[in-house]
Amino acid sequence: MPELPEVETVRQGLSRWVIGRRIHAVEVRHPRAVRRHAPGGAHFADVLAGRKVLDVRRRGKYLWLPLDSGDAVVGHLGMSGQLLLQPTDAPDETHLRVRFRFDDGGPELRFVDQRTFGGLSVSEGGGTLPAEIAHIARDPLDPEFSDAEFVAALRRRRTEVKRALLDQSLISGVGNIYADEALWRAGLHGTRSTDALTGPAAQRLLAHVRDVLGEAITAGGTSFDALYVNVNGESGYFDRSLNAYGREGQPCRRCGAPIRREAFMNRSSYSCPRCQPRPRIKPRP
Repeated sequence: MPELPEVETVRQGLSRWVIGRRIHAVEVRHPRAVRRHAPGGAHFADVLAGRKVLDVRRRGKYLWLPLDSGDAVVGHLGMSGQLLLQPTDAPDETHLRVRFRFDDGGPELRFVDQRTFGGLSVSEGGGTLPAEIAHIARDPLDPEFSDAEFVAALRRRRTEVKRALLDQSLISGVGNIYADEALWRAGLHGTRSTDALTGPAAQRLLAHVRDVLGEAITAGGTSFDALYVNVNGESGYFDRSLNAYGREGQPCRRCGAPIRREAFMNRSSYSCPRCQPRPRIKPRP
């Protein structure tokens, strides 16, 4: 699933292409793509016709486009969603779900989603912050993110540190890939208890999370298959810089020990057995 760097890469691309443009018409080609919009596809298209896009914003893994009506288009890419800018005469993609045409006749915005786990909706009055995503915490790249509040909240938790990093109510945008990468840099095993972290250790971990996310954005995100692309259909290349995730059996770039893979929440965690030893004391339930 796309994480913060991939979604931020898409946000930046959309910002260059859709801000200030007025929507001429919207075509909903698959109802699942707008299933979160309760009034349905026809209403989705009607309320967007004639509206101008004022900005493109992000909270964690969600995007929203504030409109001149005060409403917003809210989007989540899910597992395979793509937001592409295409010439109006470009052939339709096989999994094209929603098409936005603009009144300037320029490139149209297409929501393409093979697995239809992603989706779009209109948030009434949600231009500043859609109510549907207000519960999601700020991410560490947000200028209003509070390091001190995060460190204090993290250390109050009685859970494993990787579970805490994936908790979108504590810190948003960090998924499995970037949690593993930050923990590798910090020399922490994912099962380390959060209430056992010192303040400086928690602050260092946060710094590594921020660095990993920033570097991944610069690289255009991480692409393991053709489903994640930016608005121009290009793949990111941060996967070339991964130190832990997906490198089972390969030598740790810091100490040379083979990277291990462990089961984690129906997924996998990757870490170095030497640089990231398992904690001797299990976290409290």
